[in-house]
Amino acid sequence: MEYSRRQFGKVALAGVPALALFDNSLIGAAFAQAKPNSLINGVQIGTITYSFRSMPDQTAEAILKYTVDSGISAIELMGGPVDEWMRRKGNYQPPSAANAAANAGGGRAAGGGGRAAGGGGAAGGGGRGRAAADPATLTAMWNGVACAPGRGGARGAAAAAPAPAAAPAAPAEAAAGGGGRGGGRGPQTPEQIADAEYTRKWRQALPMQILKDLKKMYNDAGVTIYAVKNLGVNASDEELEFQFAVAKELGATHVTAELPTDAAALKRVGDAALKAKIFAAYHTHLQGSITAFDQAFALSKGNMANVDLGHYVAAGGDPLAFLEKFHDKISSFHLKDRTKPEHCELNLAWGTGETPIKEILQMVKKNKWKMPASIELEYGVPQGSDAVTEVRKCVEYCRTALA
Repeated sequence: MEYSRRQFGKVALAGVPALALFDNSLIGAAFAQAKPNSLINGVQIGTITYSFRSMPDQTAEAILKYTVDSGISAIELMGGPVDEWMRRKGNYQPPSAANAAANAGGGRAAGGGGRAAGGGGAAGGGGRGRAAADPATLTAMWNGVACAPGRGGARGAAAAAPAPAAAPAAPAEAAAGGGGRGGGRGPQTPEQIADAEYTRKWRQALPMQILKDLKKMYNDAGVTIYAVKNLGVNASDEELEFQFAVAKELGATHVTAELPTDAAALKRVGDAALKAKIFAAYHTHLQGSITAFDQAFALSKGNMANVDLGHYVAAGGDPLAFLEKFHDKISSFHLKDRTKPEHCELNLAWGTGETPIKEILQMVKKNKWKMPASIELEYGVPQGSDAVTEVRKCVEYCRTALA
């Protein structure tokens, strides 16, 4: 069914004062302190929701507080907090109690933003726990940290980031057939079909004021939402329209997803984004290379890059060369400090790996490129610290690098 942005607003929140939506004490705490400013010498330093995955509360309000406490004024907001906010404020009550419980209990979309929560692995590790290695089979070392067997070279994919997110923009995407991961699920049950139809109609009637309120809450605290990770590349046309509408209402310039390889999907999604006057920006892990985005860029002007320059180093690439060649095709990029393939592909505290973070930021500054740099905390949080403290350290590292 085709529908317009205007139809989304048919249901109004008449008579509900805006402030009544923001009665969470977390928001009061965020407003009580000075607004953050991480626009450093012309370079916008931001972060992504995933950086705070180990923190106890994953609501949109809590993510905002973590961001402000980190000193950050811009964010790539993942689908989980957005979805949870919409369901909570939009009275999402699907007919199936089982599906409702699954969605409310932190399933694919809710809670941690579409990826598994956790502390990010052992300190200095690659984001996943590692078994102790046999010293006789070690293949490489980096500053005293040994590679486990098979971790050197391109085989080190196991040391990379966790599995890609499937961060949908609305609940019950799987039941609705919206697809981030379609196929192989088997026939739907009558309950799933009923929930999918409920969700479709609920999305159509969802008042966009709910998203305007979320944007206002972030903006009032000094935080801009520049991207939303809510793009399902296999979604229906209707679902794509909804995902783009959500991101635009939040003030984002682009929606993000893992880089697909299917040409038809890249063409369809890129053109749909262009029609919606927003960009589809694709993220990379170890598949990142100087040619990884060629197909996406060639197929549609609506396709952009959300390249991870830390993973790019771990894949053996030169991030400065990538920036130089594709700077006009990058909506935003992720930063982390990783080591090269021959040095275990580790995720480390900033300044101890091999990602040329200072040089990257200085290049952006020198050329006055307007692309946010997203801090993505993936090294293990040290004992006695927390994600907010570590992200704050990364901000200060950027501040020093851009001095």
